[in-house]
Amino acid sequence: MTIQQTLSIIKPDAVRRNLTGQINAKIEEAGLRIIAQKRHRLTKEQTQAFYAVHAERSFYEDLCNAMTLGPIIVQVLEEEEAIAKYREVMGATNPSNAAPETIRYEFGESVTFNSVHGSDAPETAAKEIPFFFSQIEILR
Repeated sequence: MTIQQTLSIIKPDAVRRNLTGQINAKIEEAGLRIIAQKRHRLTKEQTQAFYAVHAERSFYEDLCNAMTLGPIIVQVLEEEEAIAKYREVMGATNPSNAAPETIRYEFGESVTFNSVHGSDAPETAAKEIPFFFSQIEILR
């Protein structure tokens, strides 16, 4: 097994509803360690750069707009197979398709307002984490 790091974002819809503690509890109950965390407010330009991989997709504008509605909580999670483990804890992108007890099933409102983001591969995590964190901010 490989120790991995993954990026987690608690999105504005969940921050607005004061769900950070409940989401963090689910993350920690799954055995993931939060090794960096901060509150941030994305500009439209930052959001477009972060989600540039989706620029040609139909949901891109809605996603960018949703991510700038309020503050986010960005985190680095670490554990063996952290990426797959966190994706399992998050649940399907569409909350109505997510498994019971997952974050998106319990807290997501829609595909656009689905409460959390997580890296989908080691290569993605390697790009996403430094977007928000310097190495000095990541504490093991």
